[in-house]
Amino acid sequence: MTFRNDDLPALFHHTDRAAVSRQRESTRATRAQLLLLVAAAAAAALPASPELGGVHLFGALSALAYAGVLGVGIVATRRRARPQWQLNRSAAEFIKSLAWRYAVHGAPFGTDVADPAEVYRTRLEKGLDELRKMGWSDPRGSGQVPPGAEITEAMERLRELTYQVRRETYVRDRLIEQRTWYRRRTEVSRRATALWSWSIVLLTCLALLFALLGTFGTGPGARLTGLLSAAAAAGIAWNEVRRHHPLIEAHTLIEQDLAAMMVVMQTTITQAQWPSAVYETERYVSPQHTDWLARHSS
Repeated sequence: MTFRNDDLPALFHHTDRAAVSRQRESTRATRAQLLLLVAAAAAAALPASPELGGVHLFGALSALAYAGVLGVGIVATRRRARPQWQLNRSAAEFIKSLAWRYAVHGAPFGTDVADPAEVYRTRLEKGLDELRKMGWSDPRGSGQVPPGAEITEAMERLRELTYQVRRETYVRDRLIEQRTWYRRRTEVSRRATALWSWSIVLLTCLALLFALLGTFGTGPGARLTGLLSAAAAAGIAWNEVRRHHPLIEAHTLIEQDLAAMMVVMQTTITQAQWPSAVYETERYVSPQHTDWLARHSS
């Protein structure tokens, strides 16, 4: 028995796609603003530009770049890309976690529950109702996702199998899969952190060098120093937006917790302890737990 993302409800797939789309939109807006700020500083740092109808060309380009920053910011605020990204991601991970817990008899959908499907739907609607209060748009209300398909055939099929099969499927297709994802994201964040850290150091050292030369009346002048400072500031801002360093620590800790839980699930966990063990594992991989670790490690 295998259980993949394709076996999850359609509501998960829609919210997951919406989260990815909104994340890209938010990231593009932030990147565009930072690039426009650097471009504006670069245009302002250029020497006297040719005039076109009495207008200094480089000065006009600088002004247009600053206006572009304001325009992108206004559009991003109206679109609410970042809040919608976070809400859709929370909804998608909540649905995925609840579906897994239902399929493998995780708490509160253990073997002794009289009507697990009804408990599942009640828990699902209660959790999504909290997200709706925060501004999440339920796609079922607009007809994008048909209502009544919250439990898939694959979820029911896995739930009907024996404890040993459910345990093996959960460990392989959920726990190990999540460990691999966290390990991969940690490596990506490490490479990005190293790249941006060295870039910021290089830009700052160049700005320092030119500033020192300027104290003795030599060097390229204050304009280039200002441009390098703007570029370094943009790099720092981008690094903070991407949260590479705190996520490295958070993802590493979660991977360690999952590794320990995998050993326990394969050795000492009994069938009676299984529901609470699944519940605890799902708590580790929740976005709220990741954000909490990231905040406290930064």
